Amino acid sequence: MVSQLIMSILDWFAEMGYMGILLGLMVEVIPSELVLGYGGYLVGLGKMSFWGAVLAGVAGGTMAQLFLYWAGYYGGRPFLLKYGKYILIREHHISMAEGWFERYGVGVIFTARFIPVVRHAISIPAGIARMSIWKFIFYTIAAVIPWTILFLSLGRVLGENWQQIRNITAPYLIPAAGFAFVCIMLYIIWKRKSPPPIVSVKKVGRFPDK
Repeated sequence: MVSQLIMSILDWFAEMGYMGILLGLMVEVIPSELVLGYGGYLVGLGKMSFWGAVLAGVAGGTMAQLFLYWAGYYGGRPFLLKYGKYILIREHHISMAEGWFERYGVGVIFTARFIPVVRHAISIPAGIARMSIWKFIFYTIAAVIPWTILFLSLGRVLGENWQQIRNITAPYLIPAAGFAFVCIMLYIIWKRKSPPPIVSVKKVGRFPDK
């Protein structure tokens, strides 16, 4: 069951409508599954539209990851080791995410979103490595969309039982993690088989004719 404190925060977010979903996911003081599950419940009550909630959820989820990306980009590892605890990011989370990023490349920004522990911290090494911001946003949104739709849909279907959403989805986390791992492997194979880029050499002059 959800604690009274969390319910109070969720009710406060609910009063703000779509902005409440966005803020709830952006600051992430409550797990995204609960914010989206409650949002789905409100959709079922007719207090907001499904696709409006999806848009707010995708925007909030993406912005939350952008904050971590910028923290890594501008602050680096020392900054996050010092202040990461305030956003529930520990040193072992950062180390694990760095290992995944170094081993699997930028494609892990998508696949790691479905794997517990790594899915939030993976944005940090992306920022430290100065990954292209547009690539980061693309992979992040591609992963946030299905996550948002899934939990909003479950919350709407469960209705008053939405608080059980984490217990209901727990058995599916391992298959989801397995699917993400397969995607990573396929991505690595594709990268290794891809031909090296053709480097174009601009001709800036010519030797004199002999």
